[in-house]
Amino acid sequence: MWPADAAVTGTRPFATAAPFVGFVTLAFDAAYQGQSEGEPRGLEDPAHRVEDMKAAVSFLTARDEVDPEHIGGLGICASGGYLLTAAASDHRIKAVGTVSGVDIARQFRLGADGTQDPAVFQGMLDAAAAARTAEARGEGVQTFQLFPDTAEQARALAGQHGYEGYEYCCTDRAQHPCSTKFLPWSSIDHLATFDAFRFVDMIAPRPLLMVVGREAETSWMGVEAFQHARGRKELHWINGASHVDLYDKEQYVGPSVAKLAEFFAAHLGEAK
Repeated sequence: MWPADAAVTGTRPFATAAPFVGFVTLAFDAAYQGQSEGEPRGLEDPAHRVEDMKAAVSFLTARDEVDPEHIGGLGICASGGYLLTAAASDHRIKAVGTVSGVDIARQFRLGADGTQDPAVFQGMLDAAAAARTAEARGEGVQTFQLFPDTAEQARALAGQHGYEGYEYCCTDRAQHPCSTKFLPWSSIDHLATFDAFRFVDMIAPRPLLMVVGREAETSWMGVEAFQHARGRKELHWINGASHVDLYDKEQYVGPSVAKLAEFFAAHLGEAK
């Protein structure tokens, strides 16, 4: 199982012929979520998410066991999109990998499959505006439930993709008491104008690897990001895998990890 949805990794090179001794990996909870601090709890703020990733890189650069010239980033799901934005403007990130990477703002605006009626998101913006007004009047943080109450409701509301997300996050498969189950409504207008793929071309000439499930409802976003990228880039398909399958199913995670390990070893182990 993936330990977290965002991580940065560095290598410590040998002084001799071998290119590196291994990976030093940092996984972290985003601000406002998990065991990290910040109010309101659960806030999804793209600007802060990107800043968290840059702060993680800064932390690694100060570690004696890490070569600051050999730091890469790995983002899973929404953190894949955030990482593309962070890496575009932070040249300390020397190699970029994503797994089931999406732009969460596109997912809210357009739906997981890209076919959502635009009126849905406009209604959410109305609700976000009303929530901000309520908060200004002292009514407390206004939130909405991220997942339905049952698997049946999840499938009815969001199809197979929604059901798989519910099963992963809300059952013994992977649920955790610190995981976010409610989002503040202000998250919606924070997300409204964010575009994770806008500057993906600026990652070049640094290498980019995107691992995508062949059956993923969200795969169109991976393809779109890949099309905008330049330079050394690879879109690696995992046959038979859905978006959520790549989180923890060994038959899909195993090949993904092998590909990512090869990628990071090759590019983070390169001579300066």
